[in-house]
Amino acid sequence: MAGTSSGRPSIYPTVLYTDAKAAIRQLTEALGFTELSVYEGEDGSVMHAELVQGNGAVMLGSKGRGGVFDTAMKDAGPTGVYVVVDDVDAHHRRAVEHGAEILMPPTDQDYGSRDYMARDLEGNLWSFGTYAPETQG
Repeated sequence: MAGTSSGRPSIYPTVLYTDAKAAIRQLTEALGFTELSVYEGEDGSVMHAELVQGNGAVMLGSKGRGGVFDTAMKDAGPTGVYVVVDDVDAHHRRAVEHGAEILMPPTDQDYGSRDYMARDLEGNLWSFGTYAPETQG
């Protein structure tokens, strides 16, 4: 099985946005991500960006910049990403303070997690919670 032994994540959700710069602002300011890198094209579009949260990361870019991935994602609908956080309630307060659209407030789940759900500016669903399944035996 392929993977990494260096502690780097081996799965990176990838999302394209009409306004990737606004998405980066919302994800960092309201939803607690940290900007790792942003590469812009000559026209100012985001060719590739990496944002981190804990030991995970998401890649994103601007729609309409061309290339195989952009073409394949052209008619894709919104996506959903789950992000593990230590303090769901504090994370939720930050999101609310920055005006994020909250779809579900912090809720205790039957399977032992506490999580909440928000929608970003372009309709993608971001769930933040404490559920972190063990992936290595």
